[in-house]
Amino acid sequence: MLLCHLETKIFVGEMEEKRIRLEKSEIFHSRIYSAGEYLCLSGPNIADRKKGMVISMEFRPCIDIHNGRVKQIIGGSLKDAENAAEENFVAASDAAYYARLYQKNNIKNGHVIMLNHRQSEYYEETKKQALGALAAYPGGLQIGGGITPENAAQYLDAGASHVIVTSCVFRDGRIDFENLRRLVKETGKEKLVLDLSCRMKNESYYIVTDRWQKYTDVILNHGTLDEFSSYCDEFLIHAVDVEGKADGIEEKLVEMLGSWNRIPVTYAGGVHSFGDLAKLKELGHDKVHVTIGSALDLFGGPMRFEEVLSYIKQN
Repeated sequence: MLLCHLETKIFVGEMEEKRIRLEKSEIFHSRIYSAGEYLCLSGPNIADRKKGMVISMEFRPCIDIHNGRVKQIIGGSLKDAENAAEENFVAASDAAYYARLYQKNNIKNGHVIMLNHRQSEYYEETKKQALGALAAYPGGLQIGGGITPENAAQYLDAGASHVIVTSCVFRDGRIDFENLRRLVKETGKEKLVLDLSCRMKNESYYIVTDRWQKYTDVILNHGTLDEFSSYCDEFLIHAVDVEGKADGIEEKLVEMLGSWNRIPVTYAGGVHSFGDLAKLKELGHDKVHVTIGSALDLFGGPMRFEEVLSYIKQN
């Protein structure tokens, strides 16, 4: 096995700076030592891991598009049959309007999600809206929904900072590493976000695909996050059971995500008050980014957009 020599500086809380010389195989293993000793971070690239660690929670906006309109829906209600979904809000403005608003407020890494399947009669109109948002805020938004190795470059060329992928990296409920590697080859790890949205089943969170309609056999836990993190730049995780309900966050999931912290993770689902934001910040150890949909005043909810930005910035 190939050996490599790396030197890096690691800071651990109040510990003084340590210079570490590591002689390991290509895959490193986590091991934490007491003060006065050293910390060895896991992963194939220590510099990347340190860079990826989240310092504090950020607001990540969303633009969800269904049947050619910007909407907020209840996540678990989405069905490909008859393009059905239970709607909380349907916007009068187009996707580009929201993109320009986010750009004006200098909010990056929001996600545009196309919620129609590619065989839908509404798919082209939904895609048109999405491309309009990317053109309005080039480099400021991520995009997901029907992304494959064959079309990923199209969306990056259209202005997306990242492409967001779920369904094409799973086959028959299992991880399709061949497709995942093809995606990484096409986009580069630094342009890829994996959507590991999940639902509770048998006391575990299972990753769901195909607009959250199909369960995979893959449980979302630290091991899963470790495995996938070497292939992507960030994770997007919707708590589908509470998505769109504005009735409180999935606390157990947030706690699990907050105790991980190797690359950025954005959580979406159930935030409906500033109390929820405070709870997410606490349980997520201030490391989990947040998306707010139906509860935001932009989408007919009670939480004022400007106050959310101010709250997260100040806290």
